[in-house]
Amino acid sequence: MRPCAERSAAIDTKDLRGAARLATDGVAGLTSLVEAMHERIAKLPGTPGELQGRTTGLTGLVYRSVRGVTRLAGGTLEALLALLGPSLAAGSEGPPGLAAAPAALPSAEREALVAALNGVLGDHLAATANPLAIPMALRRGGQALPLQAPALAAWLQARSLPAPDTLLVLLHGLCMNDRQWAHPAAPDGTPGGDLGSELAGPLDALPLYLHANTGLPIADNGRQFAALMQALVAAWPVPVRRVVLLGHSMGGLIARSALHQAAGSGWAALCSDLVCLGSPHHGAPLERAGHGVDWLLGAAPGLARYTAPLARLGKVRSAGITNLRHGLQDAEGRALPLPPPPPTGPRCWALAGTLDAETPPAGGGRTRQAFSRLRGDGLVPVASALGQHATVAQRLAFPPGQTAVLANTGHLALLHSPAVQQQLRAWLAPG
Repeated sequence: MRPCAERSAAIDTKDLRGAARLATDGVAGLTSLVEAMHERIAKLPGTPGELQGRTTGLTGLVYRSVRGVTRLAGGTLEALLALLGPSLAAGSEGPPGLAAAPAALPSAEREALVAALNGVLGDHLAATANPLAIPMALRRGGQALPLQAPALAAWLQARSLPAPDTLLVLLHGLCMNDRQWAHPAAPDGTPGGDLGSELAGPLDALPLYLHANTGLPIADNGRQFAALMQALVAAWPVPVRRVVLLGHSMGGLIARSALHQAAGSGWAALCSDLVCLGSPHHGAPLERAGHGVDWLLGAAPGLARYTAPLARLGKVRSAGITNLRHGLQDAEGRALPLPPPPPTGPRCWALAGTLDAETPPAGGGRTRQAFSRLRGDGLVPVASALGQHATVAQRLAFPPGQTAVLANTGHLALLHSPAVQQQLRAWLAPG
């Protein structure tokens, strides 16, 4: 039992280092916010000079001291934990003469918590080199694939995994992780599983799962994912014939961004299909509501002088979340177009969920106005998930017959719904 306990201690030490650094940043940031409020209250309206967000004299010394002590204490704690980490992990190698014990996987609960934290503060975690920042990886069974040819072949062989010429890559959404594609057995006895494994057989593919920091800008994640896919295809034991990308929520936007940045070269030329499940192509209203709070706090007439510092609290959201205000756009604010259709690019599919019990009938009744009346999946409106927009130039050109709406289906239910599996089997069937 001792090696497992020591491995858990090592994992906990890394988490503690990350939490200590984040807490230090939080206290220092809150101190600066309070100081900015103090300056605005102390400085009478009409007094010459610009507001700097800093106080002077003895008051300024107090605030600087609080920040300095906080940074010192936080840095000392983190340094101590970094020194203790190797000692706590020393026993994980096992007794002398015995093979090293395999590294224990972090618990699903721990990974879900870290994924949520990365979704909200991931850009800050990455910028400060916080140990809690998630490095992008392609994983299977919660373990990252090595992307060097000999190591990858050995990794697959050690797990008795095949190396087919078709790759199915699943990209998770905001605040989620690769292990959340799995679902447990239902109370009625229906076995558990995950969407990737359920589609692997019909596609004769090996499902792989992206693990990403969803708090980073979508374009940054798209760039990283494109590089990761190029490395995967180059290292794969057999020539890759087909790549299928399946993205849930923000994952669909990351896939679109990666294909756009790869511009049909390398791995992107092998991509036959891009499937977006509940992806907010034109944004999500919850993020836009948060942006409204920022604006109100920072621009309320007569109160802005005092409430502007509080607007920082409303901005405690990552770049990834902020990107969801209007969906995937280019530098000019226009909707980024879908990849070109076959044979130049992949087939593009969009599947939306709605909490309504019925959907508009097929054919002429499926208008943008009809879909706009649906409630959406609880997070993403149907029109946004299907790429529809009031402005013609902003609409995404999903071909007829390559979109679908599922009734009685919430945003997270898209991950596990039997109806989703059935629809994707029909769409992606070879030939």
